[in-house]
Amino acid sequence: MEKIIYPSVTERWDVFEIRIPGKTDGNPFTDCRISGEFSGPSETVRTDGFYDGNGEYVVRFMPDEEGDYRFTIHGDFSDSIPLPVRGSFHVTPAKDGNHGPVDVCDTHHFRYRDGTPYYSLGTTCYAWVHQPEELQEETLRTLRTAPFNKIRFCIFPKHYDYNYAEPLTYPFEGSPCDTADLNRSTMQRFTEEKKGNHWDFTHLSPGHFRRFDRRIRQLMEMGIQADLILFHPYDRWGFDGMGAENDDRYVRYVVARYAACRNVWWSLANEYDYIRSKTREDWERIGALISDTDPFGRLCSVHNGPAFFDFTRPWVTHCSCQGTNRYNSVERTDELLETYRKPVVWDEVLYEGNLDLGWGNITGEELVRRFWEATMRGGYIGHGETLLQDVSDVDHAILWWSHGGSLHGESAPRIAFLRRILEETPGGKGLHMLPGYWDTIAAAPSGDEDGSYRIYYFSYLRPLFRDFYLDDTTDYEVEILDTWRMEIRPQGIFRGHFRIILDGEPYQAVRIRRCVSQPTSVQ
Repeated sequence: MEKIIYPSVTERWDVFEIRIPGKTDGNPFTDCRISGEFSGPSETVRTDGFYDGNGEYVVRFMPDEEGDYRFTIHGDFSDSIPLPVRGSFHVTPAKDGNHGPVDVCDTHHFRYRDGTPYYSLGTTCYAWVHQPEELQEETLRTLRTAPFNKIRFCIFPKHYDYNYAEPLTYPFEGSPCDTADLNRSTMQRFTEEKKGNHWDFTHLSPGHFRRFDRRIRQLMEMGIQADLILFHPYDRWGFDGMGAENDDRYVRYVVARYAACRNVWWSLANEYDYIRSKTREDWERIGALISDTDPFGRLCSVHNGPAFFDFTRPWVTHCSCQGTNRYNSVERTDELLETYRKPVVWDEVLYEGNLDLGWGNITGEELVRRFWEATMRGGYIGHGETLLQDVSDVDHAILWWSHGGSLHGESAPRIAFLRRILEETPGGKGLHMLPGYWDTIAAAPSGDEDGSYRIYYFSYLRPLFRDFYLDDTTDYEVEILDTWRMEIRPQGIFRGHFRIILDGEPYQAVRIRRCVSQPTSVQ
């Protein structure tokens, strides 16, 4: 009998995978079905499988409990293996660093399944998995020491400014148009007309997706969420206009392949409203399809261009936002939290860079300010970098925002400082903005109403000093947080009315924490 492969033991919240040989004749992507049912101590989960090429069919599952599991594999994918296939395996406790998937917590925040706080501080590298292997490895080395715990990237290759190279592989069998002798201006013609492409959208290319398997697994081992962008408008290959039937087949395949990965998030699109081939009804259909076929309920949203998506939709778990004008984005965080009653993640707020394009040339100071502004208002935010290193050869530039590689900007270490401050925040849920302040942003831990912890952020304002009054009887430890110099400067312990000298510098914050024990002296 041909060999069925699966482990006898797996880790809680890890990917349990069964591989079974099956049919190769016809079209396995359209003619064959495979699915699994998994039963543990108190859960029963049904999940679809997928064809992985070379006559192998795969079902993946994420166990949410420890203990003994049984499974049954159904389908019509094999004439040589008696169906259904039954078996069992044992689930051990999660190892260090495995906190499970990220879930929405207390309406506006996130938390890992084991209760560990998760503060989303992401980055964007749209096409990093489409780059040469050496550059992909460089990206992973950079991420190992960077502060980011989420990365957004595309499954489809990308055609846009600074992104004209062909990808390593394609998601479907076929061939692209010949672009060897085209320059920028004629490439735009191919973006609009998409002539010369020859794809069979009914035959996916497993080799393309295996590379994503590997990279998602590596990100998982690093504790980084993989925010997978399913569609985008920056395309010269025709993948953004395949039609509903082909779209749905692709989405089902991607969900079957990656939903069991605890670090996966779904982003239906990057800038959905620039994809002219799809309507609101299409996005609703695709979102509902993901909700129906993802048995693990991964986080899911839709990223906007000029107009926010309708984040009230039941299959949308959080708001994935881009600022709709260059001057006002994260300042709307508290408004969006109130409107949608879901976490707000600013996945794009312009990039630290020096490009000739307005979305790619804000300063590191401004990007860091936006990080603090969004966080203090109760939301979350993502990083991006578009710094050209050599203006003499811009067509071959390696930019983090799309290609990955190495970071060159000033913002990443400051984001690491913000992450440290968040991880020191009590309660483990993130911050919420306090009302009543017009010239500063005051925030407290979400759910904290007793005044034991406060941060006051002054943004680009630069007061010489600030007077505070909380009450007459409680002792408070006070620190200045220099968000740009990444310094924490203790100021002492105070009670009643007190003044903190800030030296007229921008990007300062004051952190006030109630003393646990009484001091020997009070200022």
